[in-house]
Amino acid sequence: MRARDLSLFTLKETPAEAELVSHRLMLRAGLIRSLSQGLYTWLPLGLRTLRRVERVVREEMDRSGAQELLMPAIQPAELWQESGRWDKYGPELLRLRDRHDRPYCFGPTHEEVITDLARRELRSYRQLPVAWYQIQTKFRDEIRPRFGVMRAREFLMKDAYSFHRDETSLADGYEKIFAAYSRIFTRLGLDFRAVRADTGSIGGRSSHEFHVLAQAGEDLLALSDSGPYAANVELAEALSVLPGRAPPTQPLTRVPTPGIRSCEDLARHLGIPLEKTLKTLVFVRETSAGPRLALLLLRGDHTLNEVKRAKVPGLEEARYATEEEIRRELGAGPGSLGPLGVDLQRVLVVADRTAAAVSDFAVGANEDGYHDTGVNWGRDLPEPTVADLRTVVDGDPSPDGRGRLRLQRGIEVGHVFQLGTQYSERMNATFRDEDGSERVFWMGCYGIGVSRIVAAAVEQNHDERGIVWPAAMAPFDVALAPVSSQSDTGVRRAAESLYDELRSRGYEVLYDDRELRAGVMFADLDLIGIPHRIVLSPRLLAADKLEYVARRGSASRELRRDELFRLLEDDRRRDPAL
Repeated sequence: MRARDLSLFTLKETPAEAELVSHRLMLRAGLIRSLSQGLYTWLPLGLRTLRRVERVVREEMDRSGAQELLMPAIQPAELWQESGRWDKYGPELLRLRDRHDRPYCFGPTHEEVITDLARRELRSYRQLPVAWYQIQTKFRDEIRPRFGVMRAREFLMKDAYSFHRDETSLADGYEKIFAAYSRIFTRLGLDFRAVRADTGSIGGRSSHEFHVLAQAGEDLLALSDSGPYAANVELAEALSVLPGRAPPTQPLTRVPTPGIRSCEDLARHLGIPLEKTLKTLVFVRETSAGPRLALLLLRGDHTLNEVKRAKVPGLEEARYATEEEIRRELGAGPGSLGPLGVDLQRVLVVADRTAAAVSDFAVGANEDGYHDTGVNWGRDLPEPTVADLRTVVDGDPSPDGRGRLRLQRGIEVGHVFQLGTQYSERMNATFRDEDGSERVFWMGCYGIGVSRIVAAAVEQNHDERGIVWPAAMAPFDVALAPVSSQSDTGVRRAAESLYDELRSRGYEVLYDDRELRAGVMFADLDLIGIPHRIVLSPRLLAADKLEYVARRGSASRELRRDELFRLLEDDRRRDPAL
C-alpha cells in the first residue's frame, strides 16, 4: 500500500492519558483513538494488525476442528435468568430494555446463548462432540477501564464452546483447544505461559489461563524455576515452608502488649522473628445452628488468599466478622485475637499449612492488650483443621517438587475452562444417548482476547523508538523507504519496480511515497514497527545496492537485489506464522 493512500495518523508527543507503554505507542503509531472511557476506534493501521491476529486465530481454531458461527451480541435476560447468572454476574453486565420493555444484556460472554442453540439443534450422541467458535465484539462495564485496549469496556474476543457426551470426551476436546492456543501464541511470536487458574464468574471444574509475560501485567504468576509448574497466584498451591514442626521449647506465657495491633509490631515489641507470630483472621459462616465464627490462622509474614479461603468447606460464602461479633464471642477486639480458649463447638479453627507447622509462636490472647508466647499446637491447643490458605511468595517450594517458585507478571490473553454440566443442567440441555436415555451435555468454554493480544504484544515488543512487531502481527511485512525520490527519477523508478516485485512475491508492503525528509520518514517507520525496512537512495543505486534494516535491532546492510530477496525468503521460512 502507498503511504499517501493510507490514513496514517502518527503523533510526536505522548498523550497525557496513556499510562502503559502499549497505550502510549498504540496512540502515537496511529493504531487507535479514544472515543469515550474504555471505548476505542481502531484506525486503518491498527485494524490491519487486528485482522492479522484474527487470521492466525481462525486458522488454528479451524485446524482444531472447531466451526465458526456468529451469535447476537444482544442477549435476552431470560437465558441469563435460566442459568442463574442474571443477578450473580454483577454490575459489569450491561443491562438494557427494548421498546417493549423487555430486558436484555450486551453479552460479555455467550455460554447461555450457545447452550440454548445446542439444546435446540443437537439431539443425538451421533452429533457429538462438536465445537463452535466466533470472533465478536463483547462489552463488560468495567468499573475502571484503563490501559487502553488492555482493559477496555468494548473489546474483540474469540469465544469457543464445545459439547460432549461424557467427561472423557470433554477432556479430549479441552486438550485439542489447549494445543490450538499454544500454536496460536507461538505463531504470533509471543513469549507466553499457560498457567492453572481459578474458574471465576464463568464457573466449571478446571481451567488454564494463557499469559503474555510482561511487567505491565495485572496478574501475578507463580512459575517453577526448574520444572513445568505454572499457576496464577490466586490458585498456586502453597506448601509449608517448614520441613516439619519442631518440638516445644518454651513455656506458655501471657505478656502485656499495650497498643500492639499487628504481627510486625508484636515481633518488634517481643524481639522475635516475624515468622514466630501467627495472625488471626475472623470470619462469620452460616451453619444449621445459625451464624458461627471461624478463625483462620496464618504465619505473621503471610497473606490470606481469598480465592483459596472460598474453597475451604464451610467457608465458601463466609464474610469478615464485625468487631461487635468478635467481641461478643471472643471477648477481645482485633489485634489481640487467637485460638486459645475458644469454644471449638461453636468456633471453627483453620490453620494454614505453614502456620500449623510453627512451634513456640506468639498469638493474641483474646484479652485486649495481651498476647500469649511459647504457644504450641498439640500441647496448648488442639490440632487445627489444616488447609492451604495463603498466597505464595517468591522462593516458596514448587508444588511439583522441582525447584522454587518465581513470581512474574503476565497479561492474560486466553482462558480455557472445563465447564462440566453446570450450564446444561440449569438450562435442561440434553441429548439422546446410544441407549435411548436423555443425558445432559458436558461442556467446554475457551476465550481469547483478540484486541488485548495486540496491546500485550506491544508491551513485550518495543524499544525507545517505538513498536517492534512480531512478523505475524505486523500491519505490513516490509517498509519501502525511498530517499530523494522527489528529485531523483531513478530512485522513484527503482522504488516502483521493487514495490511491484515485493507484492508479486506475496509481501504486504508499505511504500512510503510521502516524500518526507529521511529522518522524519525513518522515525515514523520505526514507530510503526514494520519488521523489514528497505532504503533506496541515489548513492545506493549507483552502486547497484539497497540498504536493509531489520526493525528488531538496528544494524543496516547494503545488499544486492537478489541478496535482499534471499534474506526475506529465509526470514519468512523461519517465521512461526508459517
